Amino acid sequence: MLSVRLDPETEQQLADILSHEQNINRSELIKRLIKERWLTLKLDRTFVERRGGHPQHLLHDAPPDLSERETRKQAIADYLKHRHS
Repeated sequence: MLSVRLDPETEQQLADILSHEQNINRSELIKRLIKERWLTLKLDRTFVERRGGHPQHLLHDAPPDLSERETRKQAIADYLKHRHS
């Protein structure tokens, strides 16, 4: 449990943020802000590491030319066709 006293200006800023955000209460907003700040402090880690690392087995059987637009489009089309059949 944490109790914080805010000056009127900070209280107004918090109210402004809450009015801009939708479906979030003060506690959730403060938790989110703390987590965002905490993540920025981990500067020794790369962006991918901060986000949990590379997905495992995502591209284990991908063709070597998957970065080509036409190959990607065909791979997505094949995946969607297989998924919805």
